[in-house]
Amino acid sequence: MKPTEVTPETPAESAARAEAAALIRDYYAAFNRGDTESMLKYLTEDVIHDINQGERRQGKDKFRAFNARMSHNYKEELKDIVVMVSKDASRAAAEFNVHGVYKNTDEGLPPATGQKYVLPAGTFFAIRDGKISRVTTYYNLTDWITQVAG
Repeated sequence: MKPTEVTPETPAESAARAEAAALIRDYYAAFNRGDTESMLKYLTEDVIHDINQGERRQGKDKFRAFNARMSHNYKEELKDIVVMVSKDASRAAAEFNVHGVYKNTDEGLPPATGQKYVLPAGTFFAIRDGKISRVTTYYNLTDWITQVAG
């Protein structure tokens, strides 16, 4: 079996990957500040937002509305963020731990009483013209329910 050849990264690819990683880190820095308006600056107008265990939403207005609901019900901070970027910088992923407080009861979920939780999660991104065009987040909802209900 012949080993797969790896093509060295060009300086342009390296720079594009560094810019994409900085974009994702800046997006998460705004998230950790609770600054939805700054988060929106990093998104395309037609951003696709795939919600864990939920529907696909498109556009900044729907993203803003989702964040308003989340900010009302949860206080979250992402820690231990690791960002990975494809060679062509068109896609990225981030793995992190969500440290949160469940402030207000979210529809269809257990009652909120200020429960704290820590939850591993990940997000996949598409990047177009220097902005995020897709945000797809995954976490284990059963684990979260166990933490807040027990």
